[in-house]
Amino acid sequence: MLIVGLNGSPNKTGSTKTLLNTVLEKAKSLGAETIMLEAGELLQSAKHPFCAACSNPCSGACYSGTKLEDAFELLRKADGIVFGSPVYFGNPSAQLKAFFDKTRKMRGEKAFYNKVASAVTVGASKYGGQETTIKAMHDIMLVHGMIIVADGFGEDDCGHHGACAQRPAENDENALKRAEIVAKRMVEVCGATCSIRRNQ
Repeated sequence: MLIVGLNGSPNKTGSTKTLLNTVLEKAKSLGAETIMLEAGELLQSAKHPFCAACSNPCSGACYSGTKLEDAFELLRKADGIVFGSPVYFGNPSAQLKAFFDKTRKMRGEKAFYNKVASAVTVGASKYGGQETTIKAMHDIMLVHGMIIVADGFGEDDCGHHGACAQRPAENDENALKRAEIVAKRMVEVCGATCSIRRNQ
């Protein structure tokens, strides 16, 4: 089982990364292989850091032979993906949005279809747009045909939208707890849905 964390924050050591690491560390303790990707860093390897719709259908020419293409190939193999983003004006970061704008070719190939997905986010205030940011990430997941899970688990509660923190995340005990629950749910659902991904 492979679960990939995708850091949509331009900060590689900030609060978003803290929540993602919490999810991945818990998933690893439950037997999953885990890898972290940095969206901003990967976009810099492409010809353009944003999608210009240069071909339709998308040929992937703008990122051929780059680290971004390598990341997409890794994501093809993943069972689950955890999206992470800070809150920017009630939405995900430009880096995360640009990363997924580049996945038009992948969508055409149904590369993320039936992959399990969840989201974590961090805002500067307690009610700082975390849930609207997660909802926007859910939209991306749905357009790719992914299976959305949040921060609910049978031994805990049904959860809400995903793990939401107030910056700094390392001081938000509830958010760290919810991030671990995200991991438990992801591992559970990745295991239960393995056969429908392998049959694609």
